[in-house]
Amino acid sequence: MRRGALAWPAAAVLAMSLAGCGSTGTLKPVAGEQLPAAPYGATSRPDVKTLLTPSVQARPQRNGDVLTRSQERPDDMFDLPPS
Repeated sequence: MRRGALAWPAAAVLAMSLAGCGSTGTLKPVAGEQLPAAPYGATSRPDVKTLLTPSVQARPQRNGDVLTRSQERPDDMFDLPPS
């Protein structure tokens, strides 16, 4: 019984501390710190917005749908129920 009595306040404190972690403001480097160095071959250092925008490889567009309209599937003689 004692263990349950301590678990609820601990869970509440943990939930409140995690709720305060999210920041909705703009990100800036810490005072005295700089952004990362320019990548090899780049002429300039990327800014914060560029660093936070995912590339096309990281988040590809989903436009390669094979089915463009609903169609009934043809019978498949190899689609057997499990034995």
